[in-house]
Amino acid sequence: MSEQGNDKTRTWIEEIEVAGEELVTRIKQLAADNKVKRVRIIEPDGDIALEIPLTYGVIGGGAVVLAAPVLAILGALAAFVAKVRIEVVHEEPVEDSETAA
Repeated sequence: MSEQGNDKTRTWIEEIEVAGEELVTRIKQLAADNKVKRVRIIEPDGDIALEIPLTYGVIGGGAVVLAAPVLAILGALAAFVAKVRIEVVHEEPVEDSETAA
């Protein structure tokens, strides 16, 4: 759990393995989630291929046009790899009742 200023937040990391052709679709879904703070694309050898900081819901709604260069990079990456891991950093506010426990 991390605290930033007066706001208390809970942060956790989830790893998902996807086939290359599913990469762009999965990233779009994750970016529409308002709890996702950052997404890292990790190559099979363990190197980070791309790290995308997300403003809450950045690709959701009408911002897809702004994300077109990132989606183009993801599409090119997906063409070269069979499988990648996606590391998803989630963040959500912690309510006072949860911090007292």
